[in-house]
Amino acid sequence: MTEKLLRPLRTRPWPERWLTRVLGAALSCAAYLLCLPWDLRNRPETPGSTVETTPVTGTGVLALAAVLLLLAVHFGLRDALAWPLLLVAAPPAVLLHMSLRTHPGPPDGFAQVWPLTWAAVTLLGAAAVLVTSAVARQFRTDLADALEEELVLAG
Repeated sequence: MTEKLLRPLRTRPWPERWLTRVLGAALSCAAYLLCLPWDLRNRPETPGSTVETTPVTGTGVLALAAVLLLLAVHFGLRDALAWPLLLVAAPPAVLLHMSLRTHPGPPDGFAQVWPLTWAAVTLLGAAAVLVTSAVARQFRTDLADALEEELVLAG
């Protein structure tokens, strides 16, 4: 069973291949929605309080990063290098963009900084996914076998 779960997707039938990819994108979206609440506006702790609270926590951000990196490892082992970017990094970037777009910023002059925030977070997430999946690809046995076969044929 484990061998079937870790076999490259290009060797699987197309319905299984695409179902796996759709499931990966759905898991990526679900992880974002569970770990980072949709409403990102700060609110006062109590009425009249000057201390604001936000539903985004460090634990939620770390949990989201861990889930996304595990998905990147899985798709790095099983699929081509571009797919982890599309399946793991793109859905949270789109959801973050929609979230930042739909909620007005604070009235302190930083209301128009959200595009820069979105770009930085997206770039960081995409780079982490790309590096993680590239490292995971180094552990693919089919690539090692193909390289060994090429070396034998060349020599």
